[in-house]
Amino acid sequence: MSYQLTIRPRDPADLAGKEWHVPNGLGGYASGTLAGGNSRRHDGILVAALDAPYGRTVMLDRLDEVVHPRTGASFPLFSRLAEFRLEHGLPVWRFEAPGLVLERRLVMPYRQNTVHVQYRALENGDGARLELRPWLYVRSADGWLDQPLLSPAAVRADGSRIEMAMGSVPPLRLELRGADFSLLLDGGRRMEAVWPIEAQRYYPDRAPLWSPGTLAADLSGGGAALVASTEDWPAIEAMSTDEVFAAEQERRRRLVAQAHPALRDGEPSQLVLAADAFIFTPRGRPGLAARTRAFGDDIRSVIAGYPWFNDWGRDTMISLEGLTLVTGRQQEARWILSTFAQYVRDGLIPDNVPDGQTEGVYHAADATLWFFHAVGRYVAATGDQSTLALILPKLVDIVDHHRCGTRFNIGVDPADGLLRQGAEGYMLTWMDSATPRRGKAVEINALWYNALRLMEGWLAQAGDREGADRARADADRARESFNRRFWNAKTGFLYDLVDGEAGDDDACRCNQIFTISLPHPILDESRWAPVLDVVRERLLTPFGLRSLSRDAPDYRPGYVGDLGSRDFAYHRGTVWAWLIGPFVDAWLKVNPHDGAGARRILEGFYPHLADFAVGTIAEVFDGDPPHAPRGCIAQAWSVAEWLRAWVRTADAVK
Repeated sequence: MSYQLTIRPRDPADLAGKEWHVPNGLGGYASGTLAGGNSRRHDGILVAALDAPYGRTVMLDRLDEVVHPRTGASFPLFSRLAEFRLEHGLPVWRFEAPGLVLERRLVMPYRQNTVHVQYRALENGDGARLELRPWLYVRSADGWLDQPLLSPAAVRADGSRIEMAMGSVPPLRLELRGADFSLLLDGGRRMEAVWPIEAQRYYPDRAPLWSPGTLAADLSGGGAALVASTEDWPAIEAMSTDEVFAAEQERRRRLVAQAHPALRDGEPSQLVLAADAFIFTPRGRPGLAARTRAFGDDIRSVIAGYPWFNDWGRDTMISLEGLTLVTGRQQEARWILSTFAQYVRDGLIPDNVPDGQTEGVYHAADATLWFFHAVGRYVAATGDQSTLALILPKLVDIVDHHRCGTRFNIGVDPADGLLRQGAEGYMLTWMDSATPRRGKAVEINALWYNALRLMEGWLAQAGDREGADRARADADRARESFNRRFWNAKTGFLYDLVDGEAGDDDACRCNQIFTISLPHPILDESRWAPVLDVVRERLLTPFGLRSLSRDAPDYRPGYVGDLGSRDFAYHRGTVWAWLIGPFVDAWLKVNPHDGAGARRILEGFYPHLADFAVGTIAEVFDGDPPHAPRGCIAQAWSVAEWLRAWVRTADAVK
């Protein structure tokens, strides 16, 4: 992997808004600002993925790090930050002081709730000492900052180790590794901390932190490392810090090596590593794990976005191809599909599985239809007919439920064969925030048609001619009705919704791109070019598609303010990065010989890799220039669709 991102700040403003993030394969992570602080309530040096009912929990909030040189005045480590870089996707900080150069690295061993923070003197470390003060505010990672401070019930010290019992939460274990270490428990100190982004969002932004004392070690020789963990001591002690770094670097090297050849160098290789953050093994779901493993599979899912989302059915199915199939992780793709097949209820897969819980929430009309798409892409990439045969009865059941009607009034309208949905109090489409779309949504019917065509082929292959014929007839009828009902001759593009509570919605939205982009497009080919032109002229930005045209009365240029303001703007102009994938698909269908043009669109994301959460892609961007990144700092479908689209264009540019 040749890509290395490096930032050399000239002043503090160069680091403003920039964050780092390291996952552990369980949904846990470490994160913070490049400048060494915490800006969000979700940040922490160790955010552990604990079994139910806890879920992701901030165990170690932050560190005070002070260097005591052999000569000269002591200084806070981050006051001398000279460089930040990513190596193998892992964060590395370089600090320079008169006569002294230091380096700080951070890693989480794969599938462990453990973090190693390593400090090394690169020049003139003799006699220098590092002093660390850990600060704790144990809480749910998505919990408000008005929760009471949980002081440890007991603090035990043993040599270079500290173990803190935290009530019913698993204990936090700290170990300082280094020469001539010292440990001072001072009875515990408190201080008030501030989280700036919470203030910007009008949330509680202040809370107390607690510290048990200080740890110190000599920076001579091999340097020092702090290990923080909720694992048992034998697991913590199984590897040295150097061994942990070497193992994780090798694991990441293999991830890049097994990816599609178009993804093995430069910025694409970094995004292969970014994709790894989202594939995780859920903890605390024993029933699901037992059912999945009974078929010889393992449990896997997809974190929709960091730092606050857990696994969502819609996001998982949209992301599956980009996260797993183009990155050479076909086995995990099968496990993800098998995992969600176990969740099917009443013809639906879950909208999401809340953090720290075991059961799914099912209020989504599109997640299940994206499941068909994900299965189709998996089978096309792998030829795995055995997995298809296992899942096919579930898919038949899903189609039957949609024909007859299921929860939330999701069902086929017998009058025209189109799929309708809508229930008071529920936002069932992906535009699920303050954007009611009860009726027949354009992308829902594009997905329904795609699912029917897939079922037609799968059932015919399985020898079910009657089932295949019925799927074909349903698809033919839906397509005829769709092209008659959704084409708006007055505007020259598609209605976003027909038969809605307020009639037909003629707003210019991004959803119409799916009528072209899906493998089985529902839109008549004669209308592809006009629709694509409208989307390109009115919705395309350097970072994805606007959710609403700028000339709409409800358009909002920025995703800012309190929760109500952000929810209102979420799908009223906010740019969604993941939509760049469907746009590229549609572009190549209309312009099959212009892969270079599609590549230029994707390359527009490159500067963003040094912005926001470095090395990955954000959830959303402001609708108006300069299109500031917003929302989750790292979003699964944003990364996945970029990777998929990059591979999709690989052959087109040859």
